Amino acid sequence: MNKRLIGVVAVVIIAGAGWYWTKSQTARNESVATAPGTDANETGAPLVDVVVPAQFSAQAQQGEVYYSAVCASCHGKNAAGQDGIAPPLVHKIYEPSHHGDGAFVMAARNGVRAHHWPFGNMPPVTQPLTDAELAAIIAYARELQRANGIN
Repeated sequence: MNKRLIGVVAVVIIAGAGWYWTKSQTARNESVATAPGTDANETGAPLVDVVVPAQFSAQAQQGEVYYSAVCASCHGKNAAGQDGIAPPLVHKIYEPSHHGDGAFVMAARNGVRAHHWPFGNMPPVTQPLTDAELAAIIAYARELQRANGIN
């Protein structure tokens, strides 16, 4: 093949990849359902409607306390996310088979580069959390997820 043809093929592949990435990001962002009764354009509005289980385990009850103190200011009440601020943790993207418990620990400790949502990078949690406190927060998030059909 001559160099010109290789260059044209490379440009087509790069353009196609860019088109695919743009479409996949749009589809991913459209998959977030706005909670009923909220304005989708209202900054801070919940991004999903979360069913809260009637009863949490003892560990998840403690996790709810820690979550409310440390995580809810960004990820919203009941991990429903907040429009323009942070994603919902009650979402299929965070199912255990895709983001295991270790991913939550690493995000809290080290922050995480934005890769699923348009909210920007998540900084590390500034309030020190023990392993037991993080485990309780994860138990709370996982029980919320299970109550909403995310296993």
